[in-house]
Amino acid sequence: MKTTLYSIEGKALKQIDLPEVFEGHYRDDLIKRAVLSDESKEYQPKGSYKFAGLETSAKYRGRKEMYGAIKNKGIPHLPHEVQPKGQFGKVKRVPHAVKGRRAHPPKPETKIIEEVNKKEYRKALMSALAATAQKDVVNARYKKLSLASYPLVMDNSFESLKKTQDVLKVFELLNLNSMVINSKSNGCKGALVVATGNVLKAAKNIAGVETVSPSKLKVKHLAPGCAGGRVTIYSENALNELKKMFA
Repeated sequence: MKTTLYSIEGKALKQIDLPEVFEGHYRDDLIKRAVLSDESKEYQPKGSYKFAGLETSAKYRGRKEMYGAIKNKGIPHLPHEVQPKGQFGKVKRVPHAVKGRRAHPPKPETKIIEEVNKKEYRKALMSALAATAQKDVVNARYKKLSLASYPLVMDNSFESLKKTQDVLKVFELLNLNSMVINSKSNGCKGALVVATGNVLKAAKNIAGVETVSPSKLKVKHLAPGCAGGRVTIYSENALNELKKMFA
């Protein structure tokens, strides 16, 4: 599979061969499982304080032979606060008491991460990469979008850009519309830049645009919302790294 290599002036330089990973099949089922797995690893574990509702003087004194028993007092046989002179305070500890502990609180040891087999995740990542090179998949995600090539590949001078305004100028020369850049205004997920170097910091300041290096690339970057076909801009160096990763 071939695509066009562009310069930072927006000019087509030459035709280059894409790595074989871009020739794979689009598997939305694998992509969905992988994205959910990626997102589950970012969840905040939830759980109550271990001694919630138990830090009180209340104790149960229901056995009739026990000193200070509740028997024949006309009050419920529940844990009451200890007060001077053998008096009984408010009911505590039990779930239905005010400030009592919950019956079944969230437990921090609950498994919230959805694990995916390594081979399955690798295949999902390959499928998500292939989707960025398929015109019909990309256009299904972005209505009325027409790119010069699928995917967009920039020469290595793109990685040396240090200013956000320079990156924006390149995007304008490539005729990327508001669906791809400054996309937060219309609720659409913007472009993804896969590269190395200074451009990662410069491009991430653009609203809706995300940046990532090839070594940290995940399925959730390529298919936000479990749907593949995100507009992705690769640098030539990034393609070479991906070629080595999936050799």
